[in-house]
Formats: sequence, structure tokens, C-alpha cells
Amino acid sequence: MSRTGAHAVTALIVLAELGPKQYAGAADVAARISAPRNYLGKLLKRLAETGLLESQKGKGGGFRLARDPSSISLFEIIDPIEHLDRWEGCFLGRPECSAQNRCSVHEKWQHVRQQYLAFLRETTLAELTQRQTAQLVR
Repeated sequence: MSRTGAHAVTALIVLAELGPKQYAGAADVAARISAPRNYLGKLLKRLAETGLLESQKGKGGGFRLARDPSSISLFEIIDPIEHLDRWEGCFLGRPECSAQNRCSVHEKWQHVRQQYLAFLRETTLAELTQRQTAQLVR
């Protein structure tokens, strides 16, 4: 995962910790996760465009989750940034790679790809916030 993907995930963890009807400004979130403010603002705006976040301008505004954290998968957070559909192609860049016409690493790549994408689809933001909270309690 890229640094941008990691920032997106950690920013949404921060937003998941907000109370109902609360918003957090991009500058506040950026400070909490040690990310550049303008960069994070653009990233949060992009995630709002995908429907993961709601944004509100003005005093008391900022960003908040548009849905419950248990309904948001890591795939939904990372895909708009990482364009995971490119993982569907051949690892070696061949135009055609299939079970019938496979490259030298087809089987290994297929296994890794399936595992990674399954992990992203099956892991929710709620799971990450629970783990984060448990680590802080220790």
C-alpha cells in the first residue's frame, strides 16, 4: 500500500472516532496523523466524492464518515487511491495471461492477488478502530 493509501486509512480511523454529528477539519486530522494539511485535505475531498465521507463548509464543518464504520471496507478506502483494478492484469505486464496462457509467475501472483484483495474486502474500518482502541488501552 502506498503512503497515500496509509494516510487515507489512518485519517478514516480518526474520523470513525468522532461522535455522532461531529465533523473534523482536514488540518486537525492531518495534525493527528502527521500528514501535510493541503495534501490530506485533497485526499479527504476525493474520498467524499466517492461517498465515504460527508463534508460541510464553514464553522464547525469539516469531514465525517458517511456510513457506519462496520460497513466500510479497506477496499473501498484504498481503491479510489490505488486503483486496485490494475491488479487484475498480468504481473509481468503481458496483454493476455490466463490459466490457459499463463506467464511464469501466474499461479503465485494469482494466489497473492486473491489473498490481498480478499483481506481488503473483508476487513472493515470498524475492525481497525477496535484494534486501535485496544492498543491505546494497553
